[in-house]
Amino acid sequence: MEKVDLLKITIICKKYYKEIKKLEKEFKVTRKGDICIAVGGDGTFVKAAREFNGPILAIRGNESNSSGYYSDVSVKDMELIIKKLKKKQYSVESLGNKIALSYKGKKYYAVNEILLHNWREEVYFSIYYKEDHAEKVVYPYIMAGDGVLVTSEVGSTAYNRSAGGPIILSPRLLCVTFLNADGPYTNSIILSPDKTLGIRIEKYRGIIRYDGIDVGTIHKKEYFEVSLSRKELKVIRLNGMREDTATKLSRIIKGRMRRPEGIEY
Repeated sequence: MEKVDLLKITIICKKYYKEIKKLEKEFKVTRKGDICIAVGGDGTFVKAAREFNGPILAIRGNESNSSGYYSDVSVKDMELIIKKLKKKQYSVESLGNKIALSYKGKKYYAVNEILLHNWREEVYFSIYYKEDHAEKVVYPYIMAGDGVLVTSEVGSTAYNRSAGGPIILSPRLLCVTFLNADGPYTNSIILSPDKTLGIRIEKYRGIIRYDGIDVGTIHKKEYFEVSLSRKELKVIRLNGMREDTATKLSRIIKGRMRRPEGIEY
């Protein structure tokens, strides 16, 4: 078959699936493609989002537990995927904005979440937001517990959902979810995108992570700030192959369920 000259692809994969050979046969594979094809699970998609600035097409692997919330298609659909890419039967959409973490003069960008986790003992922290360059208290008490995570619509179905936080269907919001916190109020808090959120350590120490990557240890009186960045996360949507939220969540739940031996559902 004739290669598509106008479409160059970058492939990032969890492992080398045999279906990837079909992509390599039909398209020109390069490190700086027009689009990135992420083959695997959500971890592969997040890795692709860190390494590739353009639009990403997420394709689930063929493992039974490969739920892939960010993907609408799997490697089993490869023939149809190739056909739609060659005929340009797709659109580029913004999934949302990456989350910016500012700590000790450096910036990091997350797809799913920014996390403060306790080091050994529980960590005590306070939270505030900045408005007109002034700090304003979000919550009037010092929180104590395993930590806190900050996410947006993009990552609300990941760690945030598992921690009891809300699934966010509205773009450009920040969500604060407490982890096993001890206090009179432990519900998640939603902030508008124009606010910069700050978290300050009041006692003991914690570990800062973004998308599972360690940034470092944070000590008493130190702080970090979180905001929605201007970096958009763009994805490829194939025409006629879009899954709705209910279908995605159902697939994730089924993919994580384990059946006792000898029992069928």
